[in-house]
Amino acid sequence: MPADVFGVLANPVRRRLLESLREGPRSTGELAGLFELGRPAVSEHLAVLRTAGLVREEPRGRHRFYHLEPARLAEVSEWLHPFEHYWKQRMDALSDLLDKDNET
Repeated sequence: MPADVFGVLANPVRRRLLESLREGPRSTGELAGLFELGRPAVSEHLAVLRTAGLVREEPRGRHRFYHLEPARLAEVSEWLHPFEHYWKQRMDALSDLLDKDNET
């Protein structure tokens, strides 16, 4: 059973790994170079992302490349979608309040 996506995404290192994979597949070494963490720590985060179904691993010789798997992120987007209307209303109300404040 895949891990809880929201729990996995709660970690800022994992979010940054996913962001870097938007540009395309990257090797473990490339990904580790983005952080001030040891390669084993980055590998552990990648394993969590893989277990959650957010990335897939492709062995190429002695290297492993990671690819973004957006299907699980689509589940998050679908869950968040109903809240977009709420936040838009809140931002519109704030904008109206600021406009009124600027008029006085």
